[in-house]
Amino acid sequence: MAAAQEAHQEEHQSFIKTPTQLAWVMVLAFVVPVLALIMIAHFVLGSSKSVAEAGMSDAEVRARIAPVARVALDLGGAAGGAKVEKSGEQVYKTVCAACHDTGAAGAFKFGDKAAWAPHIKEGLAALAKNAINGIRAMPARGGNPDLTDLEVTRAVVYMTNASGANFKEPEAPAAKPAAAAAPAAAPAAAAAPAPAGANGEAVYKQACVACHATGVAGAPKFGDKTQWAPRIKTGMDAMYASSIKGKGAMPAKGGNTALSDAEVKAAVDFMVAAAK
Repeated sequence: MAAAQEAHQEEHQSFIKTPTQLAWVMVLAFVVPVLALIMIAHFVLGSSKSVAEAGMSDAEVRARIAPVARVALDLGGAAGGAKVEKSGEQVYKTVCAACHDTGAAGAFKFGDKAAWAPHIKEGLAALAKNAINGIRAMPARGGNPDLTDLEVTRAVVYMTNASGANFKEPEAPAAKPAAAAAPAAAPAAAAAPAPAGANGEAVYKQACVACHATGVAGAPKFGDKTQWAPRIKTGMDAMYASSIKGKGAMPAKGGNTALSDAEVKAAVDFMVAAAK
């Protein structure tokens, strides 16, 4: 019985038997958590560094998307100066690229010499006329009525020359002398009143029909309830934002930056109503 009691007491005795062992336990109790914290900090900092080295920092991502996300507005006329005619490349990137980059809606793909060759033979005048007036699925002036004939012709030259043509980009006409200032006593011209309401159908036919009529470039086809249903579920605000800012292959405001937010929303309402 005494032997059993002694064995039981030994089992419950602490493993620390000497002052040295106690000292080691206290040191380890301090050192181990510190080492663990250092390893965690190293892991976090190392992960951040790897992200930066991979070029995925916020600043670098913003720099990469800047050429796509930036929209340049020509406000020369509003500031009182003469309108600065855009180059063919500028017009292509802001208006024409939506379809010609991918060949959507039957558009001849940029740089495709075989597709462009028979049309280049028609001459610059015929090609420019079709681009200005519209042809097949392509709306007049690519859907941007603010473009001048000169700007549209320059865009045609830019696209055709990249596909084997050798047209010369037309120069802007000489600026006319500024008109004499109106007499001080003359009343200022009244500003044009704002439209009473945006016509969704008119905006659709002007800017949206090129892709939504046939469902090209991933655009939900006009009137197709199945394709529109998941988009309608996201809510009107989400669809408005996508149409105004652009999403996927669809450029901001359908490629026509002259449209107001209200006009774009009206076009969305028109398409949604047709799909309900």
